[in-house]
Amino acid sequence: MLKENLQEVEARVADACARAGRDRDEVLLIAVSKTKPVEMIEEIYREGIRDFGENHPQEIRDKFPQLPQDVRWHMIGHLQTNKIKYIIERACMVHSVESVRLAEAISSAAVSHGLVMPVLVEVNMAKEESKYGIMPEDTERFIREIASLPGIHVRGLMTIAPYTDNAEENRVYFRDMKKLSVDIAGKNIDNVDMCELSMGMTGDYEVAIEEGATMVRVGTGIFGARDYSK
Repeated sequence: MLKENLQEVEARVADACARAGRDRDEVLLIAVSKTKPVEMIEEIYREGIRDFGENHPQEIRDKFPQLPQDVRWHMIGHLQTNKIKYIIERACMVHSVESVRLAEAISSAAVSHGLVMPVLVEVNMAKEESKYGIMPEDTERFIREIASLPGIHVRGLMTIAPYTDNAEENRVYFRDMKKLSVDIAGKNIDNVDMCELSMGMTGDYEVAIEEGATMVRVGTGIFGARDYSK
């Protein structure tokens, strides 16, 4: 079942790229494996997927030693400063930087481990009170504030669009996100490379790709519904 799910997602990603006149290799599919057991991740791994996303640092910490070393772990959920220690040497990127305090803490941990952590700035494009993220109008100022920190490299933006049954409703947020990315890229800020746009999830990743996403985060579409009772 997982193989068939992945094949369907891959086909839809390819179709969305074709509609947008983009090459398939411009979009990275991140399989969101939060709450899912290692056995399921191994099954998707065997199908060629190497990028997996987790919402909780502890899951990266616990799954990391159980899976092949070429797995690339993406920290996509809210990250508390006291949990950075779990992911600093394990994650390939943090998608969810949304405060100066968090950026400073990642910077400090990265420097102490002798590495540079690629990060994305989380933008609350829809301005939802229930979501984390920098307001769109504050994003450039925020990026300028954290870009000079050692041990991190700003690689782009991330957003979580509103939950909706109609993906078209989120097109405006993805389109505005792309415009924001292009605008900031044009400012040529030191240590900022606006090459990544992490947006789109199971319900709306095709629209996100059509509007310029370079990373889509698909969990339920691949692994099925989650059981949060465990």
